Amino acid sequence: MARSLVGMLLTATAAAGLLIATPTAASAQTGARPHLIDYKIYWGKCEDTCRIKVRIKNVSRKRLHDVSLTARLWVNGKKVGSCYSRIGRINPKKVRWAGCTVRSAKLTAQWNRYLDGESDFNHKTKTRVHYEYYG
Repeated sequence: MARSLVGMLLTATAAAGLLIATPTAASAQTGARPHLIDYKIYWGKCEDTCRIKVRIKNVSRKRLHDVSLTARLWVNGKKVGSCYSRIGRINPKKVRWAGCTVRSAKLTAQWNRYLDGESDFNHKTKTRVHYEYYG
């Protein structure tokens, strides 16, 4: 009998724990902002200046306002510069292209080190596309 009471107590505690945990998980998901865009990064010329091009696609049925792009550039794991571009408005299911150019003394120094054979020139970028919409 003691074994069945302990079993009932454990199942009741587990069920109560699940019931308490479920609403908090659901409320965390409802507060998340929907992801309305899809984008792909393309590289232009990247030597002592780097051209970063981004194809931004509005995958929603909402018009996006005040769309802007911020790109940060790293070479060999060191941040060498950033750039900003204002895109404007993207209509539903449409595509816009954005691009910006990074020019900095750090980027030029990394390129010169590459030309001298002192290091590699492994570049990567992190982009952030900001937009507003009215639901």
